[in-house]
This record gives sequence, C-alpha cells and structure tokens, in this order.
Amino acid sequence: MAVRKQSVSFTESAFAFARKLVEEGEYANVSAAVSGELARAKAIRDRERLLLGADVERRLRLPLDQWLPVGALDDVTRSARVHLHKLSVPED
Repeated sequence: MAVRKQSVSFTESAFAFARKLVEEGEYANVSAAVSGELARAKAIRDRERLLLGADVERRLRLPLDQWLPVGALDDVTRSARVHLHKLSVPED
C-alpha cells in the first residue's frame, strides 16, 4: 500500500481519542489510528450508500398504486430553492 506523508492538525479531543486508541493497543501509533479510523468511516459511508441505493431501487419497483403522494413539486422543493437563492444573492 502506498503511503503519503501529510501534516495535519487535530482538535485536542480528536488527538486524545487517537492517542487513546494507541494506548489501548488498537493501533501501533497515532498515524495508524487516524488511517484506520478514516478507513472505518469510509467503509461505513460506503455501506450506507449501498443500503440507500438498494432501498431506492426497491421503492422504485413498487407498483404505482402503492406510491404515496408527496404534494406539489413546488412544495417539496421550496425550502431548497429558498436556500439556494440566499446563497446566490450577496448580502449587503
């Protein structure tokens, strides 16, 4: 596995957590703890994405008579459009 050396900064609590993992013997050093926990977080996110994708596909296979109405499209997307508009308009 290729290794990339990178300088990073941590909050006190994040660094304390990494040190605790090393002290408990889960990792050989802080660098391994950070790499290991990032890999673990990635695996969790990947699994969540797969589960979400599978659930969306399952729901899309439902017959139309089992779909629930969500209201008018404008109602569904209104808060997102308001938020995006606020981001695009500079404040005075």
